[in-house]
Amino acid sequence: MSATADQDAALHELVRDLARERLAPAADRFEREHTFPRELFDQLADLDLTGLPFSPDVGGSGLPHSSYLTVVEEVSRAYTALGMGLSVHTLATWGIGAHATPEQRERFVPDLVAGRALGAYALSEPGSGSDAGALTTRAVRDGDVYRLTGTKAWVTHGGVADRYLVMARTSHEGSRGISAFIVDADQPGLSFAAPEDKIAMWSSPTAQLILDDAPVPADRLLGGQEGTGFRVALASLDGGRLGIAACAVGLAQAALDAAVAYAGQREQFGRTIGSFQGIGFLLADMAARTEASRALYRVAARRRDEGHEFTQEAAMAKLVATDAAMQTTTDAVQVFGGYGVTREFPVERYLREAKILQIVEGTNQIQRLVISRGLTGRSPR
Repeated sequence: MSATADQDAALHELVRDLARERLAPAADRFEREHTFPRELFDQLADLDLTGLPFSPDVGGSGLPHSSYLTVVEEVSRAYTALGMGLSVHTLATWGIGAHATPEQRERFVPDLVAGRALGAYALSEPGSGSDAGALTTRAVRDGDVYRLTGTKAWVTHGGVADRYLVMARTSHEGSRGISAFIVDADQPGLSFAAPEDKIAMWSSPTAQLILDDAPVPADRLLGGQEGTGFRVALASLDGGRLGIAACAVGLAQAALDAAVAYAGQREQFGRTIGSFQGIGFLLADMAARTEASRALYRVAARRRDEGHEFTQEAAMAKLVATDAAMQTTTDAVQVFGGYGVTREFPVERYLREAKILQIVEGTNQIQRLVISRGLTGRSPR
């Protein structure tokens, strides 16, 4: 094997051992207790897994995104909320690092890459979700600060993250009037609502971020330039969608693993249910969908690693992988029959988690819009 292949194999083995020994056994407990697993994030950081795709000059490993996404998939296979959290942390870190001034990059990025600080991303608002360009949070220059006022919604890690990438309006010029800010959790004027009571991923808090005339220092305007926030937001989402695709593949693989194991043990009519063609074909379809989704996100990741445009490919990967995960987890519940709808087995949790993945980082309807616009020659944005 090549050095890169050897490195990937060693990384995969490391993460698979971590997932099996520490992450999977803890997932159900954290979910039932609605407790954020900060200690598990710290374990990811201790193994340098929070900085895989970032350059060594900020403390990263400099690995391809294809390698990083394999890690996200494996973590999600054991504990999907944690895998999604790693993806969101990377999205925010990349958004800051790729667009920061040299001074901001040196000041704010290394502790995110090292996992000493947990990142979050704040774009959506109560009145602007898919229509992100309609956001109304204001940032008004006042001497050496920008005063930020407004409410951001659906913030993953809201209330537990250390650093937030926040989009706010600095002018009335539509999407061109949006700027990006680096806001730390201890920022005066910043507070959080109670976490949303979601269908799943209870250990991953999703909360509104409230800015009440918060005096954010002007040197935290990302890139030192107003009006670039919408471009930052959408470019970050391209990478985030690949992360969610990898999460979905990991989740689908977990559901497939559980269904195959159960089908090989459960007996009816004097034989295991997996020996019946109806169940066997169901498992075959689950496996095919999962493998196809894995191949698609890896193709998109390679395009990114090679420096090519990958907006459409990221949207395709997110769309296909999360829809496939929804169908695969539904089928896994069916294989388990009555036991599948009880909390005695994890497949009911997998089903609920798959639905969330169809919505985060842009609903799958938005992915179809991005793809169709690219096909017809219109801007995918």
